[in-house]
Amino acid sequence: MDRGNPYETAFEAYLKAHGLCTVAVDESRRALWGTTPVKNLDFIVLSHSGTRLLVDVKGRQFPGGPVGRERYVWENWSTHDDLAGMSSWSRLFGPGSLGLFVFLYRIGPTVKLAEDTLDLWSWRGERYLLRAVTVDAYRRHMKVRSPKWGTVCLPGAAFQQLARPFRFYSHEYGFQEAEVGEF
Repeated sequence: MDRGNPYETAFEAYLKAHGLCTVAVDESRRALWGTTPVKNLDFIVLSHSGTRLLVDVKGRQFPGGPVGRERYVWENWSTHDDLAGMSSWSRLFGPGSLGLFVFLYRIGPTVKLAEDTLDLWSWRGERYLLRAVTVDAYRRHMKVRSPKWGTVCLPGAAFQQLARPFRFYSHEYGFQEAEVGEF
């Protein structure tokens, strides 16, 4: 976890407020898998069902883009390095663990969301929306975004189908992987 990252600190505050047992991973040094460097995950969270959630937080803004040219798109890009790192952590932790990309959207003041929207989180004067996708589902449905930058993403329809409120995994999830989501 990078304490200078406002998205990661907001997520940590969410975890504490919801009484979840969590370990914030020190990202100051890259972990090694044997002699191979592996990108660190951000958090290990023990869900209410006992599943170990291996979380990589992806901070995004909604809407994105410059003032006057806002883009109302739920950005969900990641990198090949993120996927490789999360796959390594999932293998290391083994059965009983689940790799998740948690997209933490800072919601702009012009966006109207119902106050009872699942996982709409207010912290330090900002509103955030938490949505999670399993790394395995992400990998199955991703497309290349930029070969030059090594980024991938989910098409909008796939993201709408796969993304779940984070609490689905932290409070409600068993061991069956759900493919159909409710954004």
